[in-house]
Amino acid sequence: MAQNNESEFGYILDNIKEITENVNEARVKYGSGEVQIMAVTKTVPFEKVNFAVEHGLTLLGENRVQEYLSKKDSYDKRAEVQFIGHLQTNKVKYIADSVTVIQSVDSLKLAQEIDKQAKKAGRSMDIFIEINIGNELSKSGVSADSLTELACGIAELENVRIKGLMAIPPVGADEKVFEKMHMLFEDLKGKNIDKADLRTLSMGMSGDYVTAIKHGSNLIRIGTKLFGARNY
Repeated sequence: MAQNNESEFGYILDNIKEITENVNEARVKYGSGEVQIMAVTKTVPFEKVNFAVEHGLTLLGENRVQEYLSKKDSYDKRAEVQFIGHLQTNKVKYIADSVTVIQSVDSLKLAQEIDKQAKKAGRSMDIFIEINIGNELSKSGVSADSLTELACGIAELENVRIKGLMAIPPVGADEKVFEKMHMLFEDLKGKNIDKADLRTLSMGMSGDYVTAIKHGSNLIRIGTKLFGARNY
């Protein structure tokens, strides 16, 4: 059990304290509201994840469907799991009944499949639209120019609700990139699109989460800074 691994996983507790302190300092410095800290669990054994949950990080981010399915039954029941990785339409059915949010929606086709599978599961699915804010060929996400059109298309779906935007700024990106993402978030919120109740800007990871908070992020996704370097 996670609570019995204090000596082995103590570094995780130290990291939680450091991250939490940095987040609180950033909130005060930049006048931010509440900021959720998500523990990104890719390649991390469930024992370590449960240790983090035991010590307050109850929001988890999963990147890979197969890995999530192999670990989900072992997770502490207090954990809330959101899906943050690239999602193929044929994999939606495996997670539609258990995750609370799918953050990585970047096409109407994917949103339509989520709508279909959510209906089968007898629920509505909260989603974030993923923006390729750096226009990187190696990354998923809709272009900034296509955001409004995609949001309007998704708003037509019965079992999907737009609750936020998500982005992965390029490594070492200028702060202007973060500010552009914040402006997109505020702009879309201001359009009052039906069924688009934008509350969350998911932006910022281990290397840039303080900058992200400065520019309006209220959900940061932390993996390496929390659990250490990953073994791919």
